[in-house]
Amino acid sequence: MEQAEADLLMSPRGAAALEAEAALPGTPDPFARSAALRRAGFSAGETAALLTQADLRRRAAGRLGPDAARLLLTRAGLEQATRREVAAEHAARVRAAGFDDVVDLGCGIGGDALAFAAAGLAVRAVERDPVTAALARHNLAPFPGARVEVGEAETTEAADGAAVWLDPARRTAGHSDTRRLRPDDWSPSLDFVAGLLSERAAGVKLAPGLDHELIPPGVEAQWVSSGREVAELVLWSGGLARPGTGRAALVLGRAGAAELTGPGPAVDVPPGPLGGVVAEPDGAVIRSGLLGDLARATGSHPVGPGIAYLTGDAIEASPFLDRFAVEAVLPLDPRLIARELRARGIGRLEVKKRGVDLEPAAFRRRLGLKGDGEAVLIATRTIKRRVALLCRRLR
Repeated sequence: MEQAEADLLMSPRGAAALEAEAALPGTPDPFARSAALRRAGFSAGETAALLTQADLRRRAAGRLGPDAARLLLTRAGLEQATRREVAAEHAARVRAAGFDDVVDLGCGIGGDALAFAAAGLAVRAVERDPVTAALARHNLAPFPGARVEVGEAETTEAADGAAVWLDPARRTAGHSDTRRLRPDDWSPSLDFVAGLLSERAAGVKLAPGLDHELIPPGVEAQWVSSGREVAELVLWSGGLARPGTGRAALVLGRAGAAELTGPGPAVDVPPGPLGGVVAEPDGAVIRSGLLGDLARATGSHPVGPGIAYLTGDAIEASPFLDRFAVEAVLPLDPRLIARELRARGIGRLEVKKRGVDLEPAAFRRRLGLKGDGEAVLIATRTIKRRVALLCRRLR
């Protein structure tokens, strides 16, 4: 975003127009809204800025909650902004560890800083880009204990008694799905991150697909999922890390928060025979390497070698699992599967897969579904063969 756009959005004239645009119901016709703003005296550039910002606010509602209605955003800032419920967990940990002050290095538009401030922490937010810093200053204005300054994360000195939070900017596209991330893909680099974690009580938010080999020794690595989607990996150090915890999977859902922890990656449980129930572990458990501990706690085992589905005859409900009752075990043959589905009147089918080369949407189209029934089809590998498990979701 250019400074002129930020100045417009923070001016009384621009703020009033933005509020009116963002409040429009549904998905407004951009051509009609552009014409209306031009008639109201806004230039082409100003109109584009207002419509873009209104669209960002609408998109941000699901991620940032009610705060989105008053925030100023950028596309990159919204993409990287921590989800509201996850940011609240960050703030709660800092508070529980006994800190009153936090330095947010590379605060962006201020997503985490907002949660820290709302938790009653004194926040010093640092952002290298002056325009983004101005937006963060606007966003944090309701909190007198928060201040924003322009500066570099690498050269900012934090007071000895303050906790440090860092969310490095990603230099490469598609970072959220990248399994192997190099230190030079981040700003500041992972080398800087390692130094920070070795010296300070700090929390560093990284992409959940980070290679485990890049996790510095002596830190707590916590994978966080929200709504069954793995949102982030946070590395905690110093007074923000819990003694004896090297790996953690925090699952946030409608029923609240649940966490699985261990001193390090768990010892695997060997695969065993298919039981009457198959369970899909939350992605945070899988990413954290704690699947073996979850299997032992639930009396289950993997359905096949290297497959992250668990099975057993009776697996109790758990916030870390989605469970499915197995109603039929079929060969992974579309013709045989289609025949079985027709016989059962299955017209709505959710397709899941692990360990097989299959594209769920394309596979579902091949089945010619008809009927009023619904089911879940799990394509996977057992110890002996590839199978299709026709299942019913358990609540």
